[in-house]
Amino acid sequence: MLLATVCGLMAMNSVQAQTLKLNLDKADRSVSPTLYGLMTEEINYSYEGGLISQLLRDPAMRELQEIPRGQGQRTRQRTTPKPRSWVPTDTLNATCRIANNQFVINNSPTQVENTRFTKHNSLVVETKKDGEGVVNNGFWGIAVTHDTKYTGSLHVKGACQMTVGLKAQDGTVFASQTINVSGNDWQKKDFTLSVGVNPKEKVNGEFFVTFAKAGKYEIAYANLFPPSKNCTKYTCLRDDIMDMMAEMHPTFLRFPGGNYVEGNRFNERFDWKRTIGPLTDRPGHQSPWGYWSTDAMGLLEFLTWAENIGAEPILGVFAGYVLQGDYVEGDALEPFIKDALDEIEYVIGGPETKWGARRIKDGHPQPFKLNYVEIGNEDFFDRSGSYPHRFQQFYKAIKAKYPQLQIISTIGEKELRSGADNPDAVKVDVIDEHYYRKTEGMYKAAQQYDSYDRNGLKIFCGEWASREGGPTTNMNAALGDAAWMTCMERNSDILIAQCYAPLFVNVSKVPGDNRYVGMQWESDLIGYDAFSAYGSPSYYAQCMFSKYLGNKVVPIEASDVPNMHYGNGELPQLYYVATRDTETETIYLKVVNGGSTEVNFTLNVQGGKIKTSKSEKITLKSAKPEDTNSIDNPKNIVPQTSKLKVKNGGKIAVAPYSINVYVIK
Repeated sequence: MLLATVCGLMAMNSVQAQTLKLNLDKADRSVSPTLYGLMTEEINYSYEGGLISQLLRDPAMRELQEIPRGQGQRTRQRTTPKPRSWVPTDTLNATCRIANNQFVINNSPTQVENTRFTKHNSLVVETKKDGEGVVNNGFWGIAVTHDTKYTGSLHVKGACQMTVGLKAQDGTVFASQTINVSGNDWQKKDFTLSVGVNPKEKVNGEFFVTFAKAGKYEIAYANLFPPSKNCTKYTCLRDDIMDMMAEMHPTFLRFPGGNYVEGNRFNERFDWKRTIGPLTDRPGHQSPWGYWSTDAMGLLEFLTWAENIGAEPILGVFAGYVLQGDYVEGDALEPFIKDALDEIEYVIGGPETKWGARRIKDGHPQPFKLNYVEIGNEDFFDRSGSYPHRFQQFYKAIKAKYPQLQIISTIGEKELRSGADNPDAVKVDVIDEHYYRKTEGMYKAAQQYDSYDRNGLKIFCGEWASREGGPTTNMNAALGDAAWMTCMERNSDILIAQCYAPLFVNVSKVPGDNRYVGMQWESDLIGYDAFSAYGSPSYYAQCMFSKYLGNKVVPIEASDVPNMHYGNGELPQLYYVATRDTETETIYLKVVNGGSTEVNFTLNVQGGKIKTSKSEKITLKSAKPEDTNSIDNPKNIVPQTSKLKVKNGGKIAVAPYSINVYVIK
């Protein structure tokens, strides 16, 4: 009986004449030119300890040690503020503490509409022994690499001879520089740390500051950067991660979030005016995911990030609602609308405008490209029902000044109209939809957009993911992702853009702790630590789908597609989409096999010819759906390219657990 069942399944999957017919003569739907992009927010140490190449944690001395649970408010008030990331070189002979608002920068730039701050925290270091000081080990280690020149600066107070450098945790010094400080005023000191031939391999190191004589000293705003080709006037980004994103061929970058645009409280929102200019002019703020954001990833850095990877911005603006549920509307919303208009002016304004001139001063003479502005983020969580009113206020004001921009709502058209005083007067250009599902849910939704009104509103799928695997996704999630992308690509006449989330996760661990200490949300696209970065199987699926894309959707007629057992039922085993480049006449056929058996299908092409000698196949596959990549095994699952011999009416074999792109000339 069991043998008969197995044979029956084999017959179902291999004997039936599965056929995919590509109707090139009916390819009249256009592919959105902004279909594949990136979404980002500060989560999982995405910027701090991630994309920002700043090697020191807490350069502005604003992160304090957590007080252990069980200690009450009285203890909290009496406790001397201790830094989170700066520790004494010798706890018997040195101490350090935070001094609030003691450091004043000389010749600080003019304050921007009173949002700047000029008083900073400092680190008070007291040593009882010559040669002691403090160390900073960055974000779970500083990657010290041979033949590398690191540049940095710090502010110091107190006449002394001090030494800064990089060393291993066993005390081996790889690079150092001695600095003389005279007088008792604050002084900025620049330094260069040149690491030679040692270490031969990357070492988990730390940065140190020591003082030649015992005494009391103060340090403020310290920076340390490795070399980078991705820099603004003020901040640099990690080259390896930037290169990985460029491989995804993104057409847009949605920023600054996500929950990061809102914050838990009004004073913790992404206040863009506090994120431009010199790093010492950026106060920082608490991120909604439980750690400190220095704002080194400011508005200009986001814009330059997009530009450097060939993408345009999709700009999210704060819309008067925060995650704890507080909100403003009516006249109280007007200052935030003005902030949004000023922000847009910074992005695209000319030299004759206030904020365009400020962007030029910050080092970017030309306006950035901007077509889309999103009002808020996930306002379906706003239980007050205020979003329809808030959205219309923003929509009216932005369209009055920038009629060329498309405005994105974070709730659906029906919800917008039901909450409006005059539903017929509601105007909206694009709706943002978010979906986080298991792989099975993605398979079941793989025809979702097929039934959408072709004359309705345009759709932006601004966050989505198959949530399986951690800290980054496994192959099963990649299969679900790819099935969902076939749906979005097939319907890209109405779905203008889509982006996976979250994009990043810091996968560092500390000795004796098996947790990923930098992770708040698992099933992410790109993982990294201080030393290197890697892509998940889902990352490679994204690269494949975005790289191989035509400008017209090719309708496919499928027959006898087999089913696979999944969960408690059955689902289709194959998911597919095809597009055509009308200039080169190249066909890009994408086929996903979510099952454990090989599937053979016959390819029929209607309305065109196939040049078999120039075709190729790109395949991402694994032996088991739970297989994945990791920081220690980053290339376990990667795409493989081979020649494809195919003709009209020929057969193509699709491996189990595989994502395939057939480039047919």
